[in-house]
Amino acid sequence: MGLFGRGLEIKTPDQVDVMRRAGLVVGETLALLREHARPSMTTGELDAIAEDAIRSRGATPSFQGYQGFPASICVSVNEEVVHGIPGSRVLAEGDLVSIDCGAIVDGWHGDAATSVALGAVPEDVARLMTVTEEAMWRGIAAATPQGRVSDISHAVESHVRAQGTYGIVPDYTGHGIGSAMHLPPDVPNLGRPGRGPRLVEGLALAVEPMVTLGSDATDVLDDDWTVVTADGSWAAHYEHTFVLTERGAWVLTALDGGEAALSALGVAFGGR
Repeated sequence: MGLFGRGLEIKTPDQVDVMRRAGLVVGETLALLREHARPSMTTGELDAIAEDAIRSRGATPSFQGYQGFPASICVSVNEEVVHGIPGSRVLAEGDLVSIDCGAIVDGWHGDAATSVALGAVPEDVARLMTVTEEAMWRGIAAATPQGRVSDISHAVESHVRAQGTYGIVPDYTGHGIGSAMHLPPDVPNLGRPGRGPRLVEGLALAVEPMVTLGSDATDVLDDDWTVVTADGSWAAHYEHTFVLTERGAWVLTALDGGEAALSALGVAFGGR
């Protein structure tokens, strides 16, 4: 491990391999939660499934105890954007549920999020989910060696703006990741290209657009964690952790390493 420019943490191949192990724990846990999420269960029950899945794979939940957070995952429903605390809330048919998950293996982190519709949702909600996930992948695809962090930001914003009138939440961003869950640099979801730290081999980033059906303004509830839209509009949240290799992006939290999505966008797959 070394530092590059602005104190950015650059991983060795061996360290990336451990991050891939953590990433697979996250990816497998999110896949399990997508299968189990259903109306009538509580968000706390989802959290229990997640903690068991993470620990049974020899990992530790990144979120549990992080700055006092009391659970293993974040579960944010409908107008909740991010950082929802699992508990007694009962999920209902038609809910939009965003699940954020992190895991640590041998001191190295993986972090990813997905949004799940419970049953049928209105067309605009389904479209919101699609646009947000597509924007995430376009952001990752824009990351190339010797590019800049804001190339990712610009790709995310450009895709969302091209799809219609959506709010892109500005106050919560992607981030560097590795020996800690949150490291420099921030990875905003808005911005002009060609700015910010240079993208180099061994740099790991989490890209996570949060997009709403209305305003981009948010509030924090009295629990000091749960972020909600100020206008009550619904939000979607997707995230993946990737590392740059000499060939391109390797998505450490995607079960296939991101090969299918990146190939569909016509960019090189950086995995091995």
